[in-house]
Amino acid sequence: METNTDKKASMLALINLYDWHTKLFKNVIDGITDKDAQNRLNTKANHVAWLTGSLVHERYELAKFMNVNIKQTSHELFKDHKGIQDNVTYPPLSEFKKDWEAVSPVLKNALLNVSTEWLNGPDPYEMPGENFTFFDSIAACADRESYCIGQIGLWRRLLGYDAMKYQ
Repeated sequence: METNTDKKASMLALINLYDWHTKLFKNVIDGITDKDAQNRLNTKANHVAWLTGSLVHERYELAKFMNVNIKQTSHELFKDHKGIQDNVTYPPLSEFKKDWEAVSPVLKNALLNVSTEWLNGPDPYEMPGENFTFFDSIAACADRESYCIGQIGLWRRLLGYDAMKYQ
């Protein structure tokens, strides 16, 4: 069983991953045109604009669960974890980037100051299958960010862009 000391140490690792994602998000969308961001290449796959907006939305949701009262500009398109909608033009990537830059430092501060009691508390997402804690939810959010950034990285190549830069 993980102790509270282990959980706080694990939080530091998650915060390092969070910082890495904060940087990679900007790098992975860099240079993609808004037209290309809406392109699904004749598939049913989530396009770059939806993936980007969804990433931003999840950071705002996590912040909300930590009592940070801010909202993503395009909240209505993503609320309740809404999937991609056909025949909808999603906002420009610049709007998502601006929202990302607004939520990231505020959420990081909340993560740095979260109490052990809060980490051991209930999963606000109510993920099915197990008795997850809030800490588990934070870890799942970090994992999802990795997954979505990777998907956008693949879209970069499929749309003819250079690979994402890590610098």
